[in-house]
Amino acid sequence: MKENNPNVNRFARDSQRPSAALTAIGMDALKPIMHFQVSMLRMWANSIERFAGNYEKGLEETTSTGEAPSDREKHAA
Repeated sequence: MKENNPNVNRFARDSQRPSAALTAIGMDALKPIMHFQVSMLRMWANSIERFAGNYEKGLEETTSTGEAPSDREKHAA
């Protein structure tokens, strides 16, 4: 029994595509996802850098306020 369905020939032809073409199709589909992930990583890194800067600034303010009473005591004496 031979099938005379025209879709059988189309599926047979499509399955013989070169793997390079399939890879290109897959990469074209992944490109927007990769761009989104990279932008999210950049935003994440930027927020971590901002947090680190604020942390260092707060640490410097804490150490400078700790030294202030000793400076006052030196000038008062």
